[in-house]
Amino acid sequence: MKRLTLLAAAAALWLAGCASVPSSTSAESAAPASHPPATLVAQTGDIHHYRLGNGMEVIVKPDRRAPTAIQMIWVRTGSIDEVDGTSGIAHMLEHMMFKGTPSLPPGEFSRRVAALGGQENAFTSRDYTGYFQQVPAQRLADVMQLEADRLAHNQWPDEEFLREREVVTEERRARIDDQPRARLFEQMFASAFLADPARRPIIGWMADIAAYTPQDVRDFYQTWYVPGNMALVVVGQVEPEQVLALAQQHYGAIPARALPERKPFVEPAQQGERRLQLHDRAEQHLLTLAYKAPLLRNLQTPDAQDRDALALMLLSTILDGYDGARLERALTRGGKRLADSVGSSAMVTGRSGGLFVLTGIPARGISPTRLEQGLQAEIRRIARSGVSEAELQRVLTQWTASEVYAQDSLYAQASALGQAWIQKDPLNRTEMLVQQLRTITPRDVQRVAQQYFQPEQLTVATLVPKKPDANRAPAPKGKP
Repeated sequence: MKRLTLLAAAAALWLAGCASVPSSTSAESAAPASHPPATLVAQTGDIHHYRLGNGMEVIVKPDRRAPTAIQMIWVRTGSIDEVDGTSGIAHMLEHMMFKGTPSLPPGEFSRRVAALGGQENAFTSRDYTGYFQQVPAQRLADVMQLEADRLAHNQWPDEEFLREREVVTEERRARIDDQPRARLFEQMFASAFLADPARRPIIGWMADIAAYTPQDVRDFYQTWYVPGNMALVVVGQVEPEQVLALAQQHYGAIPARALPERKPFVEPAQQGERRLQLHDRAEQHLLTLAYKAPLLRNLQTPDAQDRDALALMLLSTILDGYDGARLERALTRGGKRLADSVGSSAMVTGRSGGLFVLTGIPARGISPTRLEQGLQAEIRRIARSGVSEAELQRVLTQWTASEVYAQDSLYAQASALGQAWIQKDPLNRTEMLVQQLRTITPRDVQRVAQQYFQPEQLTVATLVPKKPDANRAPAPKGKP
């Protein structure tokens, strides 16, 4: 679907051979005898889902269109598992995973992946941390060996940690502190939630980053980087049994450990509108309206809350899922246009942080208050008059098409499988999501527009351009 520049800022706050295993090799014969046997969890079409004896899960999807393969490691931990005072520690650990093992010095992991003709990266979210490498398919065993080594034996000197902490400090400064729009989204989340971990920025607060110790990172690694909390996803020109054999050989040797019990959190009911302003250097205002929204918890057998989340996803797409959608037509065109740009997003997946967010940059001469009224008027229009079946079918068709096009990318396929595993959804989550969205009716969309956009559930955050300091001396002529 359409990716919005404004909503992207919120995220600042997510080939011809097979794997080099002989064709006669089986999973059992490739693994050392001491490894507990792997089991087949499920097979859905061409997707094979296994579980190693140590609890690590393995998901394989063959795609033989090109002689390449992508390996992704998904760890079901992110900023949601942090505690106050160590915000951003999951992201810090992601950085430190590249800093060595007893057999590899800092930076050697990336150099070896490059030497194999591959590319690699990592990412951290609220719910997960991920690592991937895409390589020629015949080099899959090599990157598995590298990845298994750092998952089991991540090790680095304190001096390396102190240097990397400075890197993360600069990353936060560049991505958040020096970006007023990103700071606004960060403060919006911090105001919208009181107990929900979504109130903490994924990259961490600057004061927390400065206070990290090496042991903080090591403790997080020991607590959450447990085989039973990880999944390997492989997509490409591979054979499932051969991938399982490699996984058993390399990842099966990682000792199983107990996973700590996750403490529940309950967000107190919001009982009144919340507002904040951020006065910062900017040429234009930026307005965000964030309404509390239900999370999609069970895609396979959705209950009433899940159906509301699905309906909100479609409502967002109707408002802003394609060029010329409702918000754009109503607010950015014509002689009475209210905005230079507008956006909408239903943030209803994951373990925390359910919000429906509307954004907009007021047009010249338009106040944020007037644009706020215009955005809310579009919601009220749908609450009052609903949407047509034809409009709903149009956005469903576009949604389906975008999912089909995504299959051209091994990265997108592996990401979809990893996301399904993280959410504990069936691995055909992409197809199932489309199927469930097709059960949503125009009446469902109208109902959620009536139900979830109440003032007591709203947090409004506004970026206000800061006036230049009149007492500040002008820069010398010829200098910026």
